[in-house]
Amino acid sequence: ITFTGHAIISTPLYTLSMSSPSDSSSPQRITIRLPDDFHHHVRDGNKTRAVLEHASKRFGRCIIMPNTVPPIVNTEQALKYRQFILDSLPPGVASSTFQPLMTLYLTDKTTPEEIKKAHATGMIHACKYYPAGATTNSEFGVTDVSNIYPALEAMQQVGMRLCIHSEVTHADIFEREPVFIQEIMQRIVPDFPSLYITMEHISTKEAVDYVLSAPDNVKATITCHHLMYNRNHLLVGGIRPHLYCLPILKAEVHRQALVQAATSGSPKFFAGTDSAPHETLSKESACGCAGVFTAHAAVEFYTETFEEQGALDKLENFVSLYGAQHYGLEPNTATMTLVKEEWTVPKDYDFGDGRRVTPMRAGETVKWKIVQE
Repeated sequence: ITFTGHAIISTPLYTLSMSSPSDSSSPQRITIRLPDDFHHHVRDGNKTRAVLEHASKRFGRCIIMPNTVPPIVNTEQALKYRQFILDSLPPGVASSTFQPLMTLYLTDKTTPEEIKKAHATGMIHACKYYPAGATTNSEFGVTDVSNIYPALEAMQQVGMRLCIHSEVTHADIFEREPVFIQEIMQRIVPDFPSLYITMEHISTKEAVDYVLSAPDNVKATITCHHLMYNRNHLLVGGIRPHLYCLPILKAEVHRQALVQAATSGSPKFFAGTDSAPHETLSKESACGCAGVFTAHAAVEFYTETFEEQGALDKLENFVSLYGAQHYGLEPNTATMTLVKEEWTVPKDYDFGDGRRVTPMRAGETVKWKIVQE
């Protein structure tokens, strides 16, 4: 492992086994470093324990989103939430094998002093910029980016990462990300040239092109659902509420651009699932919540996409290395093995206190399976 500034560069551990020595096109087993998820919602209350049953089996670390009710806006709240997450881990899962990486929810009133205090703990790794009203529980978010300039300057000074829900609220829902790039990204990136920025869950070709053209401190996460589905899957033949998310699924040309970016081997892109569970009844309603629950099979979904593109050799970089590099973390030393074995996703899972949550691909087949070794 070598250290380059804030980044950590590591040689992949990726290995694969073929179905037979002569069949190089059909790997049946792959072993990679344990993945991380740089965008995860674990919710609160007993819902947290239910979510961690899935997340802790697939990831060594998760960047924890702060848009709870109430939001996590200061250091004390973040540390308390972190301990609650650790206390909610399934039996047999220790904090040494699963680490929640905490974030603060930026508001118009976030101070530089709070940023420095949070960073000094060593447990709060980023701040989340939600434009007010852009997504779930974002009403306390930023109303004008100028209001957080002092906080951004403090983040730049101490090396704290900025995570962004990169959408405006005043444009057409399918155009909010490109407009955000024009109005916000092209402003803050030159104004804060040393600030490490993650454009989260990018969903458009415009975002891919922008990230590729941006300085090295600007990178992006991509979800498995944006890689696998387009807006036709959401809307054609009936509305499928369990695919409704923000950013909303886009046209096929955008999905293809995301797939190309994710599987290209570029260190500009890495895994951030934005697994965002809501109770089934809240999704299947007249005004359903935005969010797709993928924690139950996120690594398996990414593996499917990379296999389809003939890029399994690049999977480990995307799910296990590039995100850690961007966040200045050493890669996980533990490994994960997946085998080419189909399994059927249950129609729903426990979501605490008698609630149920419907997962992505409920009742359908997944082609890869994690095995315990």
